Amino acid sequence: MPNASVTSSVAIPIISTAQRRAIERMMSETYHITLIQLIENVGHNLARLATRLLDDDITDRPIVVLAGRGNNGAAGLAAARYLLHWGAWVQIVLTHPDDAYAGEPAHQLATLQAMGAPIAWAEEGWELPLADLVIDAIMGDGLHNAPHGKARDLIQLANSSRAPILSLDAPSGLDTATGQLLTPHIRAMATLLWTLPQATLLTAGTAFGDLYLADSGVPLQLYESLGLAVPPILAQDAILPLVITPESVSVAV
Repeated sequence: MPNASVTSSVAIPIISTAQRRAIERMMSETYHITLIQLIENVGHNLARLATRLLDDDITDRPIVVLAGRGNNGAAGLAAARYLLHWGAWVQIVLTHPDDAYAGEPAHQLATLQAMGAPIAWAEEGWELPLADLVIDAIMGDGLHNAPHGKARDLIQLANSSRAPILSLDAPSGLDTATGQLLTPHIRAMATLLWTLPQATLLTAGTAFGDLYLADSGVPLQLYESLGLAVPPILAQDAILPLVITPESVSVAV
């Protein structure tokens, strides 16, 4: 884990799959934080971390964003919009044709189309262009079966690329409920989490790469209501590196 400039660390709770589901539900039902708010926050921080990983120099840098049809894909598309706005050269690759997207992913996609963003989808024989960074927003939490179809193809293409991979929430191909790495799965250089890490992170090996926690706007009161003591650590930075040991997870501050 990245710790060259770390002066101290603060332990944070590790959550179960049930607690994660409760966080997702309470964000909407109790705190009236809509999905579009969450996706915008996560997408902005994903773009910020991508910029940081490229040494804060993204003007005309080639970045490939791989986006599925779920909420992870929507956040990846939001990140693509920010990166384009900041001057990067961004190629967006979808797992399906654009008319197969619905809800918030379709909303984000429509904005990118209005901007004239370069968008393709994983057709037969297609290859990823050369890039300085690949963003993996193909699949997220809730995967239980091995990736198939175009999602599988994009995972294999990403792994065959020489570019480092930044995953959102979990490398595509990981069953986050069990920690099992399915075949195929992304081998990430770094992964950005939008909420507290799940216990399965401690058993998933090195597929995550370096782990970071983003400020996605989850209220501290929400965590407290679930019995989770979380200090206001994200006042330090909206994106913080995590330090993983076999017994604990802490945030580097």
